Amino acid sequence: MTSFVKRIQAWQQTSGRHHLPWQGTKDPYKVWLSEIMLQQTQVSTVIDYYHRFLERFPTVLSLAQASQAEVMPYWAGLGYYARARNLHKCAQVIAQQYQGQFPSSPKDLQALPGIGESTANAIAAFCFDAITPIMDGNVKRIFTRFYGIEGYDSQTNKRLWEQAYQNVIGEKNIGQYNQGLMDLGSTICTRTKPICTSCPLQKDCFAFKHHKQAELPQKKPKKIIPQKETIMLVLQVGNSILLQQRPEKGIWGGLLSLPELSNTAEMEKWLALHPSATASPMASFEHIFSHYRLLIHPILIQFTRSHTVQESFLVENSQWYPLANTDQLALPSPVMKIIEGLKGMGTLRLF
Repeated sequence: MTSFVKRIQAWQQTSGRHHLPWQGTKDPYKVWLSEIMLQQTQVSTVIDYYHRFLERFPTVLSLAQASQAEVMPYWAGLGYYARARNLHKCAQVIAQQYQGQFPSSPKDLQALPGIGESTANAIAAFCFDAITPIMDGNVKRIFTRFYGIEGYDSQTNKRLWEQAYQNVIGEKNIGQYNQGLMDLGSTICTRTKPICTSCPLQKDCFAFKHHKQAELPQKKPKKIIPQKETIMLVLQVGNSILLQQRPEKGIWGGLLSLPELSNTAEMEKWLALHPSATASPMASFEHIFSHYRLLIHPILIQFTRSHTVQESFLVENSQWYPLANTDQLALPSPVMKIIEGLKGMGTLRLF
């Protein structure tokens, strides 16, 4: 019987994706960048970011030599910003400890900042012809359905990895196999409405035989996601807007954002301290993180009389930025949304 690996490889050659910009290269920098960007992010979203990032930072050394402030604008909007910070740290380690050359060992790769087992194995397989399997969401979905693996805990994950390593014993061209698994999961063995009639694994697939495609992989019981609220101050003076750099740790770490207040009591206190300011609520909206929902209340701050206010409204780690240049800044997507709404309001008479 044709092995699991060879069936995936044959399918990938005839029916897989061959147009993605990071395919057809053995450059570990380009493969690494794509693997990090693709974590928790769809291919269609990543492609433009990938091109822009490589245009600005064409090599791992150019990335290592840049400051984090230079790097973050090229990640803004992709989310999960710890990935960008680790990307930058990893490039610096490669420059300092490996003279700008990626190590070829999966173990050494996994020791680098932000690189887990699957990413290390992918780089090793694609760039150094290692016999190393991957394990992302697509692979888990294929394996749980094909082998009938139930559960969602750490033991289930251990079984999936054991199966992954077992599959590649004695096989070759594992890079093509890994790519085939990702392609199959993205285009055929999808989360909903899998196209089983086009799948090279259909004949031996547990889920297909037992009509369990909708049940596998098993999902964790959903937790109730808590909701938090914040007030974002939209302070505009002339053609400038006040932005504050966030701490390195926490959400949107290292990005520029709007000054925040926790509640209406703080807002009232702030207004009492700034009698020349008037507050006009903008439309509130919700931003969803993996572990909570954030209800954002943007407040546009206007001034009742003309005077120099730039200095008096500065807060810690804040600076006035030209509103026309905000597209070039490293901003979280909700802040981008607020600023675009502000621009859409037309010319404002603010002093």
